[in-house]
Amino acid sequence: MSIFPLPAGLSPFEDAIRQELLRFESKPNGHREGWRGCLRSLPTVNPSSIHLNSDTVQIGLKSDLTEAQADVLQQCLQAFKPWRKGPFQFFGTHIDTEWRSDWKWNRLKDSIQPLKGRKVLDVGCGSGYHCWRMLGAEAAYVLGIDPSLLYWMQFQMVKKYIPTAPVFYLPFKMEHFPPKTQFFDSVFSMGVLYHRKSPFLHLEELKYALRMGAEHILETLITDGPLHHCFVPSDRYAQMRNVWCIPSIDTLLLWLKKMGFRNERCIHVSTTTVEEQRTTEWMTFHSLKDYLDPKDNSRTIEGYPAPKRAILLANR
Repeated sequence: MSIFPLPAGLSPFEDAIRQELLRFESKPNGHREGWRGCLRSLPTVNPSSIHLNSDTVQIGLKSDLTEAQADVLQQCLQAFKPWRKGPFQFFGTHIDTEWRSDWKWNRLKDSIQPLKGRKVLDVGCGSGYHCWRMLGAEAAYVLGIDPSLLYWMQFQMVKKYIPTAPVFYLPFKMEHFPPKTQFFDSVFSMGVLYHRKSPFLHLEELKYALRMGAEHILETLITDGPLHHCFVPSDRYAQMRNVWCIPSIDTLLLWLKKMGFRNERCIHVSTTTVEEQRTTEWMTFHSLKDYLDPKDNSRTIEGYPAPKRAILLANR
């Protein structure tokens, strides 16, 4: 995998990024070559329209493709299931993803510092849906990080048709990204903190990816409770294996302050509903409704409080 052109502020870290990409390439994955074949077979056309500033990221129109090209596109879209983060529309085909990621974007977009002209990092970017929304908000440069090969392939579906867009993706974890780049104007971490064994190490990684004064946008699971309250699931939480700890909002605000952030505040709290996260024809596996107590949707099937999420902002 060749490294993309890095902006000057990240060029000192090129060797470290290249080594991590080589490690990613060496990991066995039985789907890799098939997925790459799908990407190579995608129709080579210029989309007549691109919309990145609407709830659905839209690439092209149905009329842009011949019938044969549309058939190939459908095969590729099916090969990249399950689609979890979106929604997208490719040449008239609507991808109704498991998550209505546009709802999350709409909750925060008017409260964050405007992204126009900013260099942005999206940690745990999934398919890259929010990366494209950030470009739609006129960010100058967007870098997404996520270790999933499938998500990286889904990102490449869009990138093929917007090849010159200053939006890029590194398929590894934030802990493998060069430390202390101090480069970005905005750093997003959405749906990652509770998956990290040490939330403090994650917050430190995010802080030092920011230039001084820049903005951190944190979206994560929270629980009701006072300052210092945090619960640790004994095993799974809503059937997720890798949830380590879920703090109260006041506890999370204290964590941010302790890690050296300032102006920390909570801008939104919401309970995740089965309308926001659900099974669709593009993600046919179990989803949120299967992870809640069927007799009491305020609890998970393990008996914990149902998922509630908060969005917090802070500055380095």
